[in-house]
Amino acid sequence: MATGLDEIDYRLLDLLQDDDRLPVAELGKILGVAPSTLNDRIRRLVKQGVITGFHARVDPEKVGLDLLAFIYVGWSDPATEQRFLAAIARTPEVIEAHHVTGAWNYLMKVRLRTTRDLEGFLAGVLKEVPGLQRTETQIVLSSPKQTCRVGLPRG
Repeated sequence: MATGLDEIDYRLLDLLQDDDRLPVAELGKILGVAPSTLNDRIRRLVKQGVITGFHARVDPEKVGLDLLAFIYVGWSDPATEQRFLAAIARTPEVIEAHHVTGAWNYLMKVRLRTTRDLEGFLAGVLKEVPGLQRTETQIVLSSPKQTCRVGLPRG
């Protein structure tokens, strides 16, 4: 287990990942802990950065974002990285960006409405980054599993 976390913390994190809107009183009953103690634990977990926020999960397709793509990007000049990161920081279509090993520098996950929007993103955002040399795009056909849930270690 991570330093400072006990079994109740892990069980609490599991429950909050399932439904962060459960009332503290109900969480207390499930865990056998007083609600005031749980409030303190949740505040501590937030302060420690274990819990990074509470968010609504939006179904992208229900808001018209039907296209999911993964885009690899690559360059050889290290100065390109800061320009790339600045460009994607201001681009809401980029859901995730990961610095990766291998032939590519970064892997991005993007959500858009259509392939035309993807084409515009590639031309209007990525190709405008000075020094960005190559990209490879993979369009997702279906996603049988998607989750924000983190599999918690057990001691």
